[in-house]
Amino acid sequence: MPVKWIVLALAVLMYVCIVIFPSKKSLSALGAAVLVLILGVVSPKTALTELINWNVLMIFVGSLVIAELFIYSRVPAVIADSIVLHSPNTGLAIVAILMMTGIISAFVENVATVLVMAPIALALCTKLKLDPSYFMVGLAVMANLQGTATLVGDPPSMIFASYAGYGFNDFFIYQGKPSIFFAIQAGMIAGALFFYGFFAGGKKHIEIEKEKIVSMVPSILLILMIAGLAVVSFVFGGISLASGLLVIVLAVIGILWYKYICHKDNNTLWKMVKGLDWDTVLFLIGIFVVVGGIAATGLLEDFAAFLSRVIGANVLLGFILILGVSTLISGFVDNVPYIIVMLPVAAKLAADLSLKPELYMFALLVGSCLGGNLTCFGASANIVSMGILRKQGVNMNFGRWLKIGIPFTLITVTVSAAFIWFVWR
Repeated sequence: MPVKWIVLALAVLMYVCIVIFPSKKSLSALGAAVLVLILGVVSPKTALTELINWNVLMIFVGSLVIAELFIYSRVPAVIADSIVLHSPNTGLAIVAILMMTGIISAFVENVATVLVMAPIALALCTKLKLDPSYFMVGLAVMANLQGTATLVGDPPSMIFASYAGYGFNDFFIYQGKPSIFFAIQAGMIAGALFFYGFFAGGKKHIEIEKEKIVSMVPSILLILMIAGLAVVSFVFGGISLASGLLVIVLAVIGILWYKYICHKDNNTLWKMVKGLDWDTVLFLIGIFVVVGGIAATGLLEDFAAFLSRVIGANVLLGFILILGVSTLISGFVDNVPYIIVMLPVAAKLAADLSLKPELYMFALLVGSCLGGNLTCFGASANIVSMGILRKQGVNMNFGRWLKIGIPFTLITVTVSAAFIWFVWR
């Protein structure tokens, strides 16, 4: 049997294990990576120096640290309190909190964003005697939506930036055109209107107990990270090693501040570091190696050729196919391995049709990220939201999630895709 089919079978088996055992996804990916190395498809040296994207991993880990400190500072909670106090009615307050959740998630990891906003949502629902189910669903889907908008929002965005050579600024304006950030904002506006229709009718203005800011230092670190990535992006013309080093240095400064200025003991510090999403870090390492093995066997070229025959010269069919399949698949399986595999395929399809690669790559990014909102297990933030509701004694099942997930996903994907089509076609 040709080695390419062995690698394909291995990748399919890995995917199946990820779907069946999502809590063990890092073991599935690392196990498959080890087998790829044993088969000799790629060498350990190639895996370490070429396939594993250490820059993406540094940005991811560093931003996780800064996000944890940002939560500790209570600044997001204070901003949310202010929104509630100044909103004319509860319907607008809920939508404003959901939009704020999205904005934070553009720069802070999605799960962390949901965790910091959940207590605010639950407290508001308790005061208004509202079922918190759909408010919590809203937090998750808005976080997932905006996580696509910037380089530091979500791993798929970091992976896309690395592949396409995008810097932080290129997510906003690229080649003189509005980039993926604005496509997501169009979807966000549509999503906010959907939620306003869903939560409309609240008239009661409420008073809440105000939070107090612990420190502004984490906010300053977050601002420095955003500004620094923008400057590095401009100077080096894309995502570079300097981007990862910048974020890691800021994270180290944050850890030192947390320990010595906030006087945290070693156990507290270790608990914070240990609580970071190391599972996703290991998962990414495994996926980088497995997908590198797939590429080395020529399977990606074979798949691109197959899709090219299906699409023919129909540009719109290719756009809809990439968008629709990505949305559906990401509603049920992890989008990280999918997007790593499909980025070169989408780029090749665009090149074959003499298109700007952004047309198909943006469609892939939107579909694979926003599609995670479709089901209750389509994204990590969704699973966390469900867990919080369970702790509150609230039953949120698959069917109830779909009541929000299906219309929200269809609306936001359609609007964002329309923006991409008319700007980048």
